Amino acid sequence: MPLGFRKLWICLLAIGSFTTAIAAERPNIVIILADDLGYGDIGVHGCDDIPTPSIDRIAREGCRFTAAYSNGSFCTPTRAALMSGRYQHRCGIEDLEGPLPAAVKTLPAVMRAAGYTTAMVGKWHLGAGTGFTPMDRGFDEFFGFLGGGHTYMPTGRLDGKGYDEPILRNREPVAETTYLTEAFGREAAAFVTRQKDAAKPFFLYLAFNAVHTPLETPPGGDERFVGLAEPKRRSYAAMLAAMDEAIGLVLAALDHIDKTKDTLVVFTSDNGGPTTRNAVNGSRNTPLRGSKCETFEGGIRVPLLVRWPGVTSPESTCAAPVMSFDITATALGAAVAEMAGMDGVTLRPYLAGETQGRPHETLFWRSRTMSGNHAARVGDWKFVHSTEGDAKAGPRQTPGRDML
Repeated sequence: MPLGFRKLWICLLAIGSFTTAIAAERPNIVIILADDLGYGDIGVHGCDDIPTPSIDRIAREGCRFTAAYSNGSFCTPTRAALMSGRYQHRCGIEDLEGPLPAAVKTLPAVMRAAGYTTAMVGKWHLGAGTGFTPMDRGFDEFFGFLGGGHTYMPTGRLDGKGYDEPILRNREPVAETTYLTEAFGREAAAFVTRQKDAAKPFFLYLAFNAVHTPLETPPGGDERFVGLAEPKRRSYAAMLAAMDEAIGLVLAALDHIDKTKDTLVVFTSDNGGPTTRNAVNGSRNTPLRGSKCETFEGGIRVPLLVRWPGVTSPESTCAAPVMSFDITATALGAAVAEMAGMDGVTLRPYLAGETQGRPHETLFWRSRTMSGNHAARVGDWKFVHSTEGDAKAGPRQTPGRDML
């Protein structure tokens, strides 16, 4: 072989080996999204009346962000931002209306193109028509429902409507009758288990409808929390405990197939808890003021817990103000994949303790019809425009400690 061709061949082999090595180092990725979770309702945020050991495990073994925000103060906007990596307004989504436009590239589609097996379990709420369902937007597998809410006690009817719409497996309705949070945990854990010997990394998006109303508990759930005097809080506690147990199934599945050390796990919520308006569920945003649908801290400050073995340190914290779309950028960065036009930035250097600054100079929120509230955070200053006046302190909140 001529010397020039030999050198070229060696270079190509080296490049191929380097690319293979990078691919081999890419983690599996699990993003877990709660619905209407109160900021103060997990153990690592000081909750003492509802045990959340599985959620707390993610924080104990990883990093807890102390100034994390959802893109929206309610459902659809945050989900649009999470799937697109952009401010939802750029996608034409500002309120509950969808769908996510077909022209918008999505996180699962880019992950799949990068060689990941992709699956979604749970609540979609970004489009139910042809071309807009999870199976059309980049997921290889789907188990869940397309709308904005669902009864937790599905009847199994294949022709149900509204909150009793059929549960789908991929595109086909199935006669599911298991308490829905438990069913989502079962399906998510089963997907993880099937990846034990898979050659490709996987991406799982687990979007619970818990703890959104209706307040429906698993069998015997209320009895577990008889010590809680307030009925809504009692039901909410049982629903949150069921979600925590479902998350525990997923973490246990990762342990069982020996993938924990190879998997990036993220836990967050789509907005703050509805403590005073819009589907009040018994949640608490302590010590923040405000509620879901408001741009006070209680409406948009959310838990964000990240466990990334080899990157995060156990029980670490990060005070940088971040947003839902940063999760998207972080996942794509971990997957060595790119998506043009993102507003989110990768949080890896913050998770690793390599960067102490702020990923964004300014963060902003706007809702036209649900509340008409707007807000912007610049550094440690925040401007809030509320059409409803000052927010009242919620249960166990001290007005003197409330934050914008």
